[in-house]
Amino acid sequence: MRRAVVIGTGMHLPQRVMANVDFERIIETNHEWIVERTGIHQRHIAAEGEVTSDLGTIAGAMAIKNAGIAPDSIDLVVLATTTPDDTMPSTATKIQHRLGITGGAAFDVNAACSGFVYAMAVANSFIISNMAKRVLVLGAETYSRILDWQDRTTSILFGDGAAALVLEAQEQKGTVEDRGVLFSGIHSDGQYTGLLATNGGVSSTMTSGKMFMSGKDIFRHAVAKMPAAVEEAMAAVGKPVDAIDWLVPHQANMRILSSVAQKLGISEQKVIATVANHANTSAASIPLALHLGSQDGRIKKGQLIACPALGAGLTWGCTLIRW
Repeated sequence: MRRAVVIGTGMHLPQRVMANVDFERIIETNHEWIVERTGIHQRHIAAEGEVTSDLGTIAGAMAIKNAGIAPDSIDLVVLATTTPDDTMPSTATKIQHRLGITGGAAFDVNAACSGFVYAMAVANSFIISNMAKRVLVLGAETYSRILDWQDRTTSILFGDGAAALVLEAQEQKGTVEDRGVLFSGIHSDGQYTGLLATNGGVSSTMTSGKMFMSGKDIFRHAVAKMPAAVEEAMAAVGKPVDAIDWLVPHQANMRILSSVAQKLGISEQKVIATVANHANTSAASIPLALHLGSQDGRIKKGQLIACPALGAGLTWGCTLIRW
């Protein structure tokens, strides 16, 4: 059976670091208040003129280098982003060109904070259907561009960044012990579009708009739908939840991460969390955590990794990977 196996990872964060204390000059808040409610200590913010494709290109180049392959051996680029450089062309095509990927196709996927899970589902489908042999999957965001910095409920939560994975088609035995993507489940329910959105768009206001969120409602959906997505994935492969080696969820805030782990009966020692240093980087958050976890030795070859997410739409799902 063809499996989509991770052969390389990469990441990039903007140079500028914005600490919690920096918000004290903008809104009524302080470091202790932010940490208590979110677990976030700092975030990276893109410089003036630094765009999503800049971050994605560097992350993609690192992933390709770590995979030990030539860029032109990649035949598909899938970029998860809610903050593209321009309305058109797709930011993925810019990254494709700048990385020297000369063949195949490239396109963006917009599923907000679930974007990486959606992009992995697309990439996996291309590989198992023999439509692609190597796929570069990226999550890259510049959420600082759509934040209302006077809104304490959203501005403290988000940061900018990018990360990438290279997936390669490999023949496996067709069992749950195979390396690669074992399951990709994605869902959406459009009745909840008003819970997390922007107040503008190309067609409606001819602007990008600014983000707004109903925090309590999003929290409630996250701690219900993310665990359910993990349970769906484990049931599909016939394994109990305690077979998971690492839970690498979307990094929304520590309260959500802790609640998801608790509901699944997973020890927080088995949760890879990067939200304290990066805040919520939307579609980039899971691949950032995967890269860091693999680079520091926590994630090892053969381990089972569950990656659930929930985002605007509402969208949600889970990718299950044997590393």
